[in-house]
Amino acid sequence: MKFIYSFQSEWLKKRRSLAAWLVVIGAFFTPTIILLVRLKNYQALPKLNSAEDFWIKLWFTNWESMTILLLPMGIILAVALITQIEYKNNSWKQLHTTPQGFSVIFFAKFTVILVMLIELFGLFNLGIYLSAVLPSLILSDIPFPTAPIPFSQFFTGNLNFFIECLPILALQYLISLQFKNFLVPIGFGFAIWALGIGMTSWEYSFALPYNQAVMDFLRNSGNLKREISVNLPLLAFIYFAIITFASYILYLTKREKG
Repeated sequence: MKFIYSFQSEWLKKRRSLAAWLVVIGAFFTPTIILLVRLKNYQALPKLNSAEDFWIKLWFTNWESMTILLLPMGIILAVALITQIEYKNNSWKQLHTTPQGFSVIFFAKFTVILVMLIELFGLFNLGIYLSAVLPSLILSDIPFPTAPIPFSQFFTGNLNFFIECLPILALQYLISLQFKNFLVPIGFGFAIWALGIGMTSWEYSFALPYNQAVMDFLRNSGNLKREISVNLPLLAFIYFAIITFASYILYLTKREKG
């Protein structure tokens, strides 16, 4: 019960930060751009909407900017904002005097961030669907997409991308809990993310914790010229487990917790 109450408290705190808006903006940014482009080029929509691979192409078009840019940037900013709430209000000591253990506090905050990530994925997929059907609702002469939605393929893709971005979340959480300065986790995250993007042509770039989702997208979209025999979701989950455990130990053993 303590964990549930702690989670509810952390969730309420989240509403007073920009992190909640990041989820909504990040989820609908790319689908909105694609929707506007589709509306601008509405003459071509009847042919596009009748294509058998309509949903596959739309899905990859949306996920390109999400995996490479918006998802890692959103996680870096959101994690920093959530963990900085106590630093900003100078309330870590007050939080630690409440009748809840350090483990409860650590995992309650962590779970809030995970739920926000699930929200982002849900809203993003909703945005993809709306970008496909809204032109037909707005313009009467535009037919609805005729191809069936490949739900199974999309579910597997979403699950893989979700797992593959967990190392970013875990590492950013670790850094954000260790430093009071808001710019430290932001700068660290952006530096590692930029390094990973610049090293995508390297044979072992998939080994970087921030690169699994990008490499998975490039492989599945046919934009990767080499083979990757590694199970990327499994590798990402191993990274996630190790980093989360290290973050938990560092938080418990930190002398001055805020």
